[in-house]
Formats: sequence, C-alpha cells, structure tokens
Amino acid sequence: MLFYGTHAFYLPGLAPNVFCRKAVEDSKCKTKVEVFVNRLDSVESVLPYEYSYFDFCTISDEPSPVENLGQVLFGERIRPSPYKFDFLKNDDCHLVCTKRFTSSDALRQKMLKRLMKGMVLNYQQHWIIDNMPVTLCYRNTENQEFCSRGFPIGCYVTKSGHSKESCNIRDGKNDTFYVFNHLDFEITYHSGQGETWGSAFGEDGGRIIAAKVQVNSLNSEKCDRSAEPLMFQSTAKDVEIPFTYSLKFVKNNDIRWASRWDYILKSLPQTRIQWFSILNSLVIVLFLSGMVAMILLRTLHKDIARYNQ
Repeated sequence: MLFYGTHAFYLPGLAPNVFCRKAVEDSKCKTKVEVFVNRLDSVESVLPYEYSYFDFCTISDEPSPVENLGQVLFGERIRPSPYKFDFLKNDDCHLVCTKRFTSSDALRQKMLKRLMKGMVLNYQQHWIIDNMPVTLCYRNTENQEFCSRGFPIGCYVTKSGHSKESCNIRDGKNDTFYVFNHLDFEITYHSGQGETWGSAFGEDGGRIIAAKVQVNSLNSEKCDRSAEPLMFQSTAKDVEIPFTYSLKFVKNNDIRWASRWDYILKSLPQTRIQWFSILNSLVIVLFLSGMVAMILLRTLHKDIARYNQ
C-alpha cells in the first residue's frame, strides 16, 4: 500500500479570502475590503430594522449579496455599504457622507425622530468584513477583553443624567443625544510572507483575522479629536451629521486564519449559557417522554387486563 501525505483544509460554506495591495493585484487576491451592513436590533425592542431605516450612509448601485437559507430564516438583511477599504492602506480621516435634517422638511424631521428613538432604545449596528462580524471590544472590571458583535448607533443621556452602559460620553448633558458618527476601524491580518498561499505577494498581502471598531461622536468633518461631540437635544430641528471613519491595518502572524473566531467566541456569554439551554431541552424531552410512557402503560394495562379476563 502507498500512503501520500497531504495538507487539507475544510470549513463548510466558507473559504479564506486573500487580500493584497493594489500595486500587486492579480487574480489570486482581492485589493478591496468591502464592508457589509446588516439589520439593526435592540434588547429593548422586538422590532429589527433595515440599515436604511435610520437614514445612514447607503449605496444604491450595487446588488445585495445572496443570502443562504440560514441567513434568511434568522431574518438577516445583509446589504452593501459605501465603506470600502484598500488593503494595507491606512486612512486617518475619510468622510463618507453628510446627513442634513432641516425644520422645513417634514420627511427629514421624521427621519431625525427615528434616529432619536433608535438611540433611546439603544439599537445596535451589525457590520461584516470578510464574513466576520465587526466587533466592539473593551476591557471589563476584571481587565478581561470583551468583544460584542454589535455597536450602538449613539447614546442618549436622560433628563435625570442616566445613560446606557455602552455610552462612552464623559460629562454628558441631560436630555441630550450623542450620535456615534465617527468609527475607528482596526483590521488585523496574517501576512502572506513565508506562506504557500502568499508566495505571489509576500508581505504585500494577507488574510484578515480580526475586524474591530471603536465608536466616537465628533462634530467635525475632518475627524478633529479635539472637537465637541456631535450632540443635540430632543427639541432640535436643524441637525447636520457628518459620518467619518479612520482605518488602521495591523499585522499579527501569531494567529492563523482558522483560529480567527476564537477571540469572539471566548467573550460571548452565549457560549457559557449554551449548557443551560441543552440541559433545559433535555429536561423537557424527559418530561414529555415520561408522560407518553405513562399513557402507554395505562393503555396497555387495560388491554392486558381485558385479555386475561
């Protein structure tokens, strides 16, 4: 018998994408890192909304990606976005679009009220880069990194001065809305240098292993960090919101593409609650099985007694 040694990789429904700089573009790699948006949801409301419902920056000339059966059943609404990055090209400030709400336009006022309501109910955005969720990561009280698969659209400080845990606004004013209109992206990649799949471009290419974001409220189209937060009160009528972002690529060859989900799974509370869900399901199954067994035994007992007579 002859044995041949091979290296195999398999992940159902998903294959690794390879990205490279625009200067070394070829058929084996992509130069554009596309960002897809999904529906928004909130733990304080049962109603999810399309990304366009809150009048964010959208793109209309591109078709939506084809969703699989699981995404359709779970109500996913994945759409293309105007956020598109050149691989390995950092960007300190990029203006995506500017939304203006004027008191003379009834439709724009309606959209502004929607945005306010979304911040009151703490609606979360869910974005996707290279088939991975864009995560909002922070340190908890035990200095452990926690990564959420969604990030808030903004923050509302109530009339009594209270706000949500996700609100990172210091000294927020009462009864004030703060829109998180500036996003700081950090995309971590595994370099192709020394890898078989990266022989054509080396350090000029790689595979994405993490996509993280930090949210900020900046009243500036130039991403001025010293600018005042973009804030307005519930009585505001004329509001202008510039949506901007910054981008940074970070190389990390210690993490392989196959392990890129580990940092997300470790911080999700659902992974710990899963055992309770399994136990709960088993108890229900055993209880129902016991009821069926008792009914069958009583029925058979009557039949046996009738047969003996």
